[in-house]
Amino acid sequence: MTLRVAIAGASGRMGRMLIESTLAAADCRLAVALDRMGSPDLGRDAGDFLGQKTGVFITSELAALRDADVLIDFTRPEATLAHLPVCAAHGTRLVIGTTGFDDAGKQAIRAVAERTAVVFSPNMSVGVNVTFKLLEVAAKMLSSGYDIEVIEAHHRHKVDAPSGTALKMGEVIARALGQDLKDVGVFAREGVTGERKPGSIGFAAIRGGDIVGDHTVLFAGTGERIEITHKSTSRMVYAHGSVRAARFLADKKTGLFDMDDVLGLRR
Repeated sequence: MTLRVAIAGASGRMGRMLIESTLAAADCRLAVALDRMGSPDLGRDAGDFLGQKTGVFITSELAALRDADVLIDFTRPEATLAHLPVCAAHGTRLVIGTTGFDDAGKQAIRAVAERTAVVFSPNMSVGVNVTFKLLEVAAKMLSSGYDIEVIEAHHRHKVDAPSGTALKMGEVIARALGQDLKDVGVFAREGVTGERKPGSIGFAAIRGGDIVGDHTVLFAGTGERIEITHKSTSRMVYAHGSVRAARFLADKKTGLFDMDDVLGLRR
């Protein structure tokens, strides 16, 4: 079966990577290319940036989602939330890589997963999701005597901090330690902060240049440090993982999944 794929944010950096990855997949067909109202690229062929003619023209009409089996969405929370009811109405599945949702946004995703199938993950990279598993093991084995810090770096255009991936790393570690990140996360330090609180998980965010995405978790003990690092050098790793997630949803009607499900890591 050929999977009909819709791409949101089609003229953005990530949107173009997703289009390129979809076009390269023999079992997928680009069916819809969405962009915001007022975009200068509306009406252009979605493959123009590659020098290809796809016959799919960039549109802001959400009703076009009825022609897709799955939407891959790496936009902004407000845009993704607008896509949810349309996808639910047409039975269009969703792969959501958008980050920065508040609790209400996450609840909206959980609700729509009762009407259509959703893969929701802060990072679609296969390597990052393997890293989550490594962090779970490390946190359990280094649960005493080690201070934990999450350091992330991204390009100057990223609008949320810490990154969704960094937060997921913190959540994985906190859960492995029997804690809730909301109770142990430290997201800002300035001035006279006092000594580090034992059991806390600190975060630091760097923004600059064209850094695609670097994440390091530091386990700092007495006399030694352990660092687990993942570095992305191309957004294409997220695109390839997203297409893999779209394939996973092909036979799903409803339900909320993440990359652990897609990659079989939950077993």
